[in-house]
Amino acid sequence: MTCCAHCSAADAHFSEAAARQDLAQYHKHGPIKTTRYLLDAVRGTDLRDGSLLDIGAGIGVIQHELLGDAIGRATHVEAASAYRDEARRESAQRGHDGRVTFLSGDFVDLAGELEEADLVTLDRVVCCYPDYVALIARSAAKARRYYALSYPRDRWYVRIFTALENLLRRLTGNAFRTFVHPTRALESLLAEAGLSRVSRRDTLVWRVELYARDA
Repeated sequence: MTCCAHCSAADAHFSEAAARQDLAQYHKHGPIKTTRYLLDAVRGTDLRDGSLLDIGAGIGVIQHELLGDAIGRATHVEAASAYRDEARRESAQRGHDGRVTFLSGDFVDLAGELEEADLVTLDRVVCCYPDYVALIARSAAKARRYYALSYPRDRWYVRIFTALENLLRRLTGNAFRTFVHPTRALESLLAEAGLSRVSRRDTLVWRVELYARDA
């Protein structure tokens, strides 16, 4: 599957109903665990009133939480139009109009048009993209100071679960797929981009990491 086709499949998979449900869960319970871990890591840095580039930003939880705290403005990039629309409405309700730029589409295609940001985030995004090399390389190049991401741990049980999920999607006619990319390759790409790991937290399935730009 090409990245373009995969983004179209993601737009269909992450529907209006799913976006509304995720927003309702966020209002009720706050950020999910990986996002909480990512936010904790960012808030432990010296970043204040910086700029954020959130890739695969979904309903915009990271920008909602960090605006007025670690960041002063944000760029929201999302391939799923329903999630972008919910994020835009939520931002307006929170009084963040004018502080968030919303972009729709494939980040890898849009990267050339985007400026660097003090913080780049990809929460549960790498697993949703087939060409992880391009995604990591181009997103890391945009990180002026910090880079934070979460992705599935490269473990046998995670691979089996992911394969079963993809099989079910194929049987039900859902073209969307998820991926477990090799951890060592991800780490090598970030090192080549001049980023060093600051922190790491794991769950049974997920890994959450914060990187800083080398001096």
